[in-house]
Amino acid sequence: MPRLMLTDNSWNLLQLVMYMTGRIYNRPDHRMTLEGILFRLRAGFPWRDLPAEFGDWSKVFRRFNFWSKKGVLNEIFKRLSTLADTQWLFIDGSIVKAHQDGANISNAKEQAMGKSRGGNSTKIHLAVDSGGLPFHFELSGGQVHDVSVGVSLITSSPESKVVVADKGYDSQPLRELIKRLKAQHVIPRKGNSKYGNDDIDWCLYRYRHLVENAFLRIKKYRAVATRYDKLARNYHSMVALAFTMMWLPMWVD
Repeated sequence: MPRLMLTDNSWNLLQLVMYMTGRIYNRPDHRMTLEGILFRLRAGFPWRDLPAEFGDWSKVFRRFNFWSKKGVLNEIFKRLSTLADTQWLFIDGSIVKAHQDGANISNAKEQAMGKSRGGNSTKIHLAVDSGGLPFHFELSGGQVHDVSVGVSLITSSPESKVVVADKGYDSQPLRELIKRLKAQHVIPRKGNSKYGNDDIDWCLYRYRHLVENAFLRIKKYRAVATRYDKLARNYHSMVALAFTMMWLPMWVD
């Protein structure tokens, strides 16, 4: 039997949240279906190679595709992330290489895929709370600059007292937005800036590694570290599921 990832307590919580979405109904085989999806998330193999213990691979994939289309996995993540401590907000982006099988799509832009130095890639833009736990993320092509998604990350996240980001978000309009939201910005300026960084709280900036740690934790899953999914919504669901696994210990004893 392949190694499973859900304890009884974890499944009881996830089962409750899944049915609270109102988009799926109770079935006794849902647990093994979710375990199969998690197994693929961890191992990153083609769906056809899913071990038979999880059921027919095509059935597991169809259910995952259905849940992805309905936004079920993302809604589970959103519900679990309501425990977020949003006093501090850390934002950053991380590039993920797209596998050649997943990059064979007709319109790369619509599927959040683009060209970067490493070839076909997708970028995950993430916002985490004071404890480094995720509560909002977006996908874009790998060539998209971090600052172009900064406004969306901040406005889509709960109100925070401080927003911390690296030099990739060096933008005066972004700082003005943060001020209008009555928050403090901790965003270093680039070396060629005439204003300098005398106003930066470097002590608080040191905690920016929390968002980088979140990327490190989800990239232990091979289906996140490399994008195999052609559809952006399916890869989005995989990433949401990885973030859900980060939140589970906060809810389950």
